[in-house]
Amino acid sequence: QVQLVESGGGLVQPGGSLRLSCEVSRFTLDYYAIGWFRQAPGKEREGVSSIDTSDNSTYYAHSVKGRFTISRDNAKNTVYLQMNSLKPEDTAVYYCAAGTGFPYGMEYWGKGTPVTVSS
Repeated sequence: QVQLVESGGGLVQPGGSLRLSCEVSRFTLDYYAIGWFRQAPGKEREGVSSIDTSDNSTYYAHSVKGRFTISRDNAKNTVYLQMNSLKPEDTAVYYCAAGTGFPYGMEYWGKGTPVTVSS
């Protein structure tokens, strides 16, 4: 069974940083692309970043490029999203997902972790 568990969300001031974690089963990490999505109140879900398991290639949405970094630690079965220079518009619930392709091939989802950027 594929399970994804996010953690690391919280309240941070503008300009601050947070690191989100997505713990997955090792099988998932070996065979699926892992992506981060976010959904702000009243807005559609947005694909933020992904990492491909075959070649570790990464993708970033234009809105976060240069500020967010996705990475994986195979020993810990965890994918991270390091978020720097946070802005109020980054406020959302962040979800981790796994699937055969990003963003439309995501098959498995975590329950999400909330991020609030506010002074």
